[in-house]
Amino acid sequence: MILAKTTIGPQHHGRKMSLKAFEFARVEDGSHYELARGYIVVSEVPNYPHAALVAFIRNHLGRHQLDNPGAIHLVLEGGSSKLVIPDWESERHPDIAVYLTAPKGRKDRTLWRTWVPELVVEVVSEGSRDRDYTEKRDEYWTFGVKEYWIVDAKLKQVLVLRRGRSDWTEKTLGPTDACETKLLPGFKLPCKAAFDAGGDEE
Repeated sequence: MILAKTTIGPQHHGRKMSLKAFEFARVEDGSHYELARGYIVVSEVPNYPHAALVAFIRNHLGRHQLDNPGAIHLVLEGGSSKLVIPDWESERHPDIAVYLTAPKGRKDRTLWRTWVPELVVEVVSEGSRDRDYTEKRDEYWTFGVKEYWIVDAKLKQVLVLRRGRSDWTEKTLGPTDACETKLLPGFKLPCKAAFDAGGDEE
């Protein structure tokens, strides 16, 4: 078990650590860090296709935010937000988290334990495929996320998960479709243009 005072680096990938220790641990620059069910996951900074696809989606959300004042409070990317999920001993940094309302109560570093984004978007890369489709599906449900979009440029599909009574409801979109949501009336993300922006990951 790694101690909280340890600075986490790439060499700690796969090592066990408690969520309490990980939440405020120092990390080395140059990599992406998450805690996945009690184990440290270190991944490289996303490559260009991944970054371009995230930027495309982020820009569309930003345009909707500007055109519809009050519809969105904040659109945050992985380095700017985190989801602290004690039930799974996980801390996740989604590619995009959409918050419709401001956090309630304290706005210090503990706010991430209770501030839930209504919409989360993950862009799939080969290294994250199992985490995005399997692990995060369960964790985001537990955390209370209302919609979870899994954008997969390689498969040319978007898996849209919407919160049902006891589980996610699923809808798979292809290149001829557009992502829409009741959370953001009037918002449309053209799937083909998004896939083209990201291209195929190497």
